[in-house]
Amino acid sequence: MGRAAPRRAGAGLLAALALAAGTARADAQVERGAYLATAAGCVTCHTEDVEGAAPFAGGRALASPFGTFYAPNITPDPETGIGRWSADDLANALHAGTGPDGAAYFPAFPYPSYTGMSAEDARALHAYLMTLAPVRRENRPHELPWYLGSRLAARAWQWLFFTPARFAADAARDADWNRGAYLVRHLGHCGECHTPRNALGAPDRSREMAGTAEGPEGRKVPNITPDRDAGIGRWAPGDLETFLEIGMLPDGDFAGAGMGEVIDENTGKLTPEDRRAIAAYLAALPALPGPR
Repeated sequence: MGRAAPRRAGAGLLAALALAAGTARADAQVERGAYLATAAGCVTCHTEDVEGAAPFAGGRALASPFGTFYAPNITPDPETGIGRWSADDLANALHAGTGPDGAAYFPAFPYPSYTGMSAEDARALHAYLMTLAPVRRENRPHELPWYLGSRLAARAWQWLFFTPARFAADAARDADWNRGAYLVRHLGHCGECHTPRNALGAPDRSREMAGTAEGPEGRKVPNITPDRDAGIGRWAPGDLETFLEIGMLPDGDFAGAGMGEVIDENTGKLTPEDRRAIAAYLAALPALPGPR
């Protein structure tokens, strides 16, 4: 009896340590997910653009040449949000552009960029989203022309233009370039706005980051390749990092419209190391003229 008590005490201590370690890992995963949600711009797109809107509860309108799309509720409400989604459900949406019901998403949801997100980051993002306060708010139907009324149109678009693939680091490049590529191409989905599209809404990869005269909401989006005339090739070292942090251009002016919001809610909250990586990646892009 005397020897059993220490054994029980030791087993209890091991169980307590294991529980504490598991809790610490879960907390770290949620913290990582919160940072990823910032890097991915989730709150910007999934919060209605009105005073007092509930964060992540959807309703944000995105006007496009194909109609108006409304971002869905991604709080963990089980009826109107994603409260019943598993981590695999979210990963499938991000990586394959497909919902839990098997329906294809329209590329207004930037899964063509998010497809590069690592499985680990997708799980961390799910862990964070499940900690949000659930908000009961029905999703607003998209306002689309009749020929886009079926998700079959979205599936056809995927068949024509979308290839799911995780990001793979380039061994010939340094760590800053690879981190910047991951942030710009995938988490930050910069090309969704800064790359022109064809008549069916597919990005023109030969013109990546070269800007477009027909961006979201019909606004012109600038060239962010290192072209010295049309892009950011004349910016001094550090100018881009300052811009990503506080929105100040080299001439002292500040970003407005949609980019100002991106800086406030996204790039301005990244670590200095991540902003430096973004700048390193953009500086290494081919210099392209335009937008046309």
